[in-house]
Amino acid sequence: MKVSLFKLGLGLTIIGIIWISFIFVETEKTYDTILLKQSDSFELNSEFEGADIGFYRVYMPEFAGEEVFVQILDTKDNVIQEELIRTKMSVGYFDFYEDGTHTIKVTNISKNQINLQVEFGNTKSQEMTPAGILILAGAVTMIVRSYLKIKNYKIEQPDENIS
Repeated sequence: MKVSLFKLGLGLTIIGIIWISFIFVETEKTYDTILLKQSDSFELNSEFEGADIGFYRVYMPEFAGEEVFVQILDTKDNVIQEELIRTKMSVGYFDFYEDGTHTIKVTNISKNQINLQVEFGNTKSQEMTPAGILILAGAVTMIVRSYLKIKNYKIEQPDENIS
């Protein structure tokens, strides 16, 4: 059985995507749902190791124009990142460089109480490098095969314009 170069590239790309999906699903993350009143704050902690990229996801299921202020704090309570969120769902990423407990602090700055779902964790992006290389190899293989297939393809053109 002969496997075409395009099918091989597609297979490598699909395997890489599934691999990255499993890594991201298996990451350690903290999740909580809370009802925040006006000017109240909420904190969620997660343990990080090494240097990598962390993420947070803030979701407001009953969004009606509310605003929340999000801060990411390192192990010494220094602010790593802060953001004002004015959308139903927001996902953010940040770099961390030390082991320890990192904190996300969410403050309700709107006049109404807000129902929030907050997810906070580590992306484990360092483990995704081999899968990313596999996706790249598959994509390049498909592009090269497609180029070779259409390189000599010609379309007939009429000699004169017909009006």
